[in-house]
Amino acid sequence: MSKKLFVGGLAWATTSDGLNKAFTQFGEVTDAKVITDRETGRSRGFGFVTFTDDAAAASAIAEMDGKELDGRAIRVNEANQEKPAGQRRPPRRQ
Repeated sequence: MSKKLFVGGLAWATTSDGLNKAFTQFGEVTDAKVITDRETGRSRGFGFVTFTDDAAAASAIAEMDGKELDGRAIRVNEANQEKPAGQRRPPRRQ
């Protein structure tokens, strides 16, 4: 069973490839993606890493949470359940 992790506090310069390389030391990574803004293409400062093995994911959380990646201390924890496709948050009130 695969396990998806949320990685927050990423540096603007961190790429999906860099994220993948930082986490492969804990086990097989099936996907690593830095989330970018649709309009600007700039990093939104967070991403997701998916491991094939739950034990590898637990090890990555224990070792990487609070560690520095590309000059920034990152947060690593289990990702929340994904929202069903097509559902978006309502716009913020101004």
